[in-house]
Amino acid sequence: MPDTTDLSIIGTGAWGTALAVLYAQQGRRVALIARTPDRAVRLAATRHNTNLPGITLPDTLIITAEPRSAPITLLCPPFQHLRATLARLPDNGGALILCCKGVERDTSLLGPEIAAQCHPNRPIGLLTGPNFAHEIAAGLPAAAVLAMADTQARRALIAALATPQLRLYGSHDITGAALGGAAKNVIALAAGAVIGAGLGENARAALITRGLAEIARLAVALGGAAETIAGLAGLGDLILTATGGASRNYRAGLALGRGDPPDLTAGVVEGLATAPALLARATASGCDMPITAALTDLLAQRTSLADCIARLMRRDLRDET
Repeated sequence: MPDTTDLSIIGTGAWGTALAVLYAQQGRRVALIARTPDRAVRLAATRHNTNLPGITLPDTLIITAEPRSAPITLLCPPFQHLRATLARLPDNGGALILCCKGVERDTSLLGPEIAAQCHPNRPIGLLTGPNFAHEIAAGLPAAAVLAMADTQARRALIAALATPQLRLYGSHDITGAALGGAAKNVIALAAGAVIGAGLGENARAALITRGLAEIARLAVALGGAAETIAGLAGLGDLILTATGGASRNYRAGLALGRGDPPDLTAGVVEGLATAPALLARATASGCDMPITAALTDLLAQRTSLADCIARLMRRDLRDET
């Protein structure tokens, strides 16, 4: 089949669909790639996605299960399926832009590290920031970060992917940007647990702030920059995910705090798999992440929420860093 697309977007969850809608409405030639032929046929016939209620898919949007080559491919699968998704793609081609956030369960690798293993010859970037899919699809204003080491390629991609509704900032720190997007889901789970347990807004604000500090420590340990974690890829994304009612990770944390099992019917809760993988990466790097460690123990049912709070509150007193 001849290449007729400007953008190939892999993944028909809420985020992949929202990006497809955004760019198709800009008059771009966009292909949305589903995991199975049956799902592609259903989406193409109904022009509606239950992951993104209330949004009609543009008639110009191509929906297929066959990967299509394009100058830019946006990867939006559930993070733990990223490696398998990358394995479906050819070794050569246009830029790969990762749009999913997490840490790989078995390897503790970040998205750009997985992509570099799978496709060492393709340009790799990362699109991340404080963005809810339903607001992007509705055309509401938002901002995000396009992270990529190559300055010239990064600027070209920003020019190609920015829209009047989505303002893009560049960053050379792809490691810090990837870590910020992954770790914020873990802290959002913990923030939800705090509110679900009735521990108050003071406690949540303190947890978010100290969570940001431990993410920044790990970013530096991995060769990233603390400044990245203070921007859209870190602080911005964390605030949205740890306070917004539409956040699946926050809602799962609320259930955890109330003593209920998280509702997984509304989509993947990335923080559940990310927490232990992130802690393993931090431990290997000699980086202290007490909130992540406490949440990981709580998720594994090795401790109670009350014990987690006591453990964090009784840590040695010191200056804030």
